[in-house]
Amino acid sequence: MAERTEAAAREPEPRVVTLGETMALLTPDRVGSLAHVPGMSLSVGGAESNVAIGLRRLGVAATWIGRVGDDPFGRTVVRELRAEGLDVRATVDSSAPTGLMVKERRTARTAGVWYYRAGSAGSRLSPADVTADALDGAALLHVTGITPALSATAADAVRSAVRAARERGMTVSFDVNLRTRLWSSAEAAKGLSDLVRAADVVFAGTEEAELFVDAHDDPLETAAALCALGPSQAVVKLGSEGCAAVADGERLAVPAVRVDAVDTVGAGDAFVAGYLAELLAAKPLEDRLHTAVATGAFACTVPGDWEGLPTREELSLLTATENVRR
Repeated sequence: MAERTEAAAREPEPRVVTLGETMALLTPDRVGSLAHVPGMSLSVGGAESNVAIGLRRLGVAATWIGRVGDDPFGRTVVRELRAEGLDVRATVDSSAPTGLMVKERRTARTAGVWYYRAGSAGSRLSPADVTADALDGAALLHVTGITPALSATAADAVRSAVRAARERGMTVSFDVNLRTRLWSSAEAAKGLSDLVRAADVVFAGTEEAELFVDAHDDPLETAAALCALGPSQAVVKLGSEGCAAVADGERLAVPAVRVDAVDTVGAGDAFVAGYLAELLAAKPLEDRLHTAVATGAFACTVPGDWEGLPTREELSLLTATENVRR
C-alpha cells in the first residue's frame, strides 16, 4: 500500500505537444529518375510528427495535432503515428485530401523532394483544432516555421497554440525550418519573427538564423544574437559540422557524429527531438547537444524521415566497437 501511495504522488512524466501537417510519403525502391523507377514504398512524414516520434522513442510522451483527409493516405498517417505510441488528435476533413510528399533519389548522393499539398487537409489546420485538453498538463509545445507558411488559418493555429502554452507556463520550442517552395525568405522573415521572439528555445540553420539576425562567421555569435531577440536558448544546426548553442548564457559547440549517410531528410527533426528529450530530463547543455547530434546521425543511416530514429538503448551504437550485438 505504501508503494501505491508513493507512486500516486509522483510527478507525471513530461509531455510534448506539437502540431502541423503530416503527409503520405512515397519513396522510390531504387536510385534513379522518378520517370524510370518501377516501384515506390508508402510511408508518412512531417517535421512535427518526426520530432514527436523521436521524442517517443526516447521515452517522452508526445501529442500530435493535425488534419488529414478522409482517404487511405489519411488513415495511413493516423495508423502509423498511433503505432509509434503518439497521442494523435487528428481532425478528419472530408472535403480536402491528405497531402502527398514524393522523394527522388536521382543519384546515390543526391535526393529531391516533391510536395503535393496545395489545398490539403493539413493546410486547413485552424485554432479550433488545438483544443485545451490537448495542451493541459503538457510541459512543452514544439512548433515549426512550416505550418505558418501553409495558410492563414494554419498560421493562426500556431500562434493560438503558442499563446495558450504561454498561459499554461509551458516551454515553447520553435524550429525555423524554412521551406522556400512555400514562401520567400523575405516573407518567412516577416512571418516568423514574432515566433522567434515568443519561443524559449529556437533551432535554426545558419541561413535560417540570418533571416532574423546579422550574419556572423562564428555560429556561437549567431546563437547569441538569436537569444538577444528573446529566447533563453538558441541552437544553430550545422549539418555535418555539428552544432553551436547558447543556453542561459552558456556557450558550447559540438561536432557531428560521422556516419555513412543514406538519407538526410528528417535529420534536423531527429536532432531537435534529441535536444528536447534531454532538456525535459533537465540534462546539462553538453548532454543535450551530444544526444541531438547522435539522434540526427541515426536518422541519416536509414531511408525514411523517421524510421531510423533511435531508442535510448540504441544511442551508443554509433560509437560501438563491435558491429554485432549478441
